[in-house]
Amino acid sequence: MHTVRYPASTRLISRAQAMRSTLKPSATTNETGPSPNWEELTQKAPEPTQLDNIKAQLDLVLLALEAMAEIGSEAMLKVAAELNLEPMVADRVALWRLRQSNPLRKGQGGRKKLDVEEARSLVLISCHLASQHQALIRRAVALLEQMAEQNREPHTIALLGDYIDRFSNTYADRMEDAETLSAKELTNLALKLLIDLLFYSSPGGHRRLWLALLDRAKT
Repeated sequence: MHTVRYPASTRLISRAQAMRSTLKPSATTNETGPSPNWEELTQKAPEPTQLDNIKAQLDLVLLALEAMAEIGSEAMLKVAAELNLEPMVADRVALWRLRQSNPLRKGQGGRKKLDVEEARSLVLISCHLASQHQALIRRAVALLEQMAEQNREPHTIALLGDYIDRFSNTYADRMEDAETLSAKELTNLALKLLIDLLFYSSPGGHRRLWLALLDRAKT
């Protein structure tokens, strides 16, 4: 049974404030391939038993990106091509199968196995997309802090409300455990992932995400 843990909202805001004050904007690069970043991710590999948890976490990061930046599979495939990751993520069907390997997903049509190279590919794609939309992510996190300071619910401001609604609706459509989660739990998960995206959008975000995946997979 795979579960998702939900942090308290007060810890979310404290983490957002600390993160936003220390992270620098990502720099534009002219990389033509994934080699430098890819090599950094090969220095620490997950155990085979950790891959199920990693599959679930990676799919949630991509879901949050979809909900925040309103991107779809075409944007993900474009980044895969830019990073020379087409051998792992060749087309929409390949991408669907990788994401459908998430054990939290509804349906049995997806592939049940995700190998380490494919997991690394999804990490690089996720962080590249987060970097492309860093300004939007930063604005959303700043608004989240503002809502907390004013003791207002995030839903009351359009950018956050729309994000939470898109995330919750997509989660309900795709995930087996959606009916067991309250609206508050889904909101907390959406906001936690939003704050995580700020980490992953910065230089070195791929290392942060990879290490976070390995750490969470231990539990």
